[in-house]
Amino acid sequence: MYLFCKISAYSLTWFNKNFGSTSFYFQCTGLYCKLGETAAEAKFVIQETNVPSALGSNQVKVQVKACALSPLDIKDLKFQRDLVPVGREIVGIVLQVGPKVTFFQPDDEVVGILPLDTAMSGLCDAVVINEYHLVQKPEKLSWVEAAGAIRDGLRAYTALHTLARMASGHTLLVLDGASPFGVLAIQLAHYHGVKVLASALSSEDQKFLEQLRPSIARVIGVWDSKVDLVDSCLEETGGLGVDIVMDSGVRLHEEEPEARCLLPYKHDIITLLGVGGHWVTTEQNLQLDPPDSRSLFLKAASLSFLNEEVWGASSARQGRYLHIMKDIVEKLSTGTLRPQLEDPVPLYDATVSMEMVQKKQVRKRLVIQL
Repeated sequence: MYLFCKISAYSLTWFNKNFGSTSFYFQCTGLYCKLGETAAEAKFVIQETNVPSALGSNQVKVQVKACALSPLDIKDLKFQRDLVPVGREIVGIVLQVGPKVTFFQPDDEVVGILPLDTAMSGLCDAVVINEYHLVQKPEKLSWVEAAGAIRDGLRAYTALHTLARMASGHTLLVLDGASPFGVLAIQLAHYHGVKVLASALSSEDQKFLEQLRPSIARVIGVWDSKVDLVDSCLEETGGLGVDIVMDSGVRLHEEEPEARCLLPYKHDIITLLGVGGHWVTTEQNLQLDPPDSRSLFLKAASLSFLNEEVWGASSARQGRYLHIMKDIVEKLSTGTLRPQLEDPVPLYDATVSMEMVQKKQVRKRLVIQL
């Protein structure tokens, strides 16, 4: 789910011209999450914040042209301050650079992801960010596409290249293939010669996936109680199982609340996984019982946890992180990756839209600032 805004930089340019080299601050407005005692009590509010006009050695000030909103993991934010900035995927124009910045200069168009510990919302008129979190935006790539796909593209690369070691000839199962993340993963896999299977959570998702080009080898409509995920995958692979499974959540028990009924049962994923296969999971609380572990052992299969935030955990990975983002925006500009974006809604619907994203009532929505 994403929010996009277009912002004028006249006041920022005037301020930088007159006070840019001092330690003054200027105020801008952004979207923040106000944490409560429980996840259900979290609220999204518009809040003013101070942005320093003086930059650090490797910092860049960017006029934000578009910002994407993704769901927040409230549990992991409990240790942070009361107001947590919302909107980290940004695209914009460089206004000012620090004395040791080498990658960019003013007026460059850039795209990137604000670090996890940022104090600024991506909806601010301008943000200050380290140059190692940004890459050049190709001229042919639109603001909206760049901001809308940068994080999902990073997740797809991390899952398929870094964790699963995807190679031509492999068979991939993408669970919830119609999600923004799933669509980019399918396109990236097709580009590398991988056979793709995908599950659909509704009849609308199934119709959408069946119309994708290049075509998916098999769309499995798990919304239909008559369709069995395991049988469908084994049938499609001649009983050998798939090489890579990429989930969007897992049921830990066969009987779970209705909201999770379409998620695959963990034992089913292990069953449809082939020998030497890779299971990439987004389920943070995954718990395997001894029989599950033994099944993975007998197949010499591996399990990896997908967390795209790990790229910011070590400075030794900055070069690879930037290489991935550069490749993403290049493939976006050439049409190899084509994100599915909805029509925008007005900026004053930002808080309501974000609440819907957080509650998973919608997958993706665009909001512009006129």
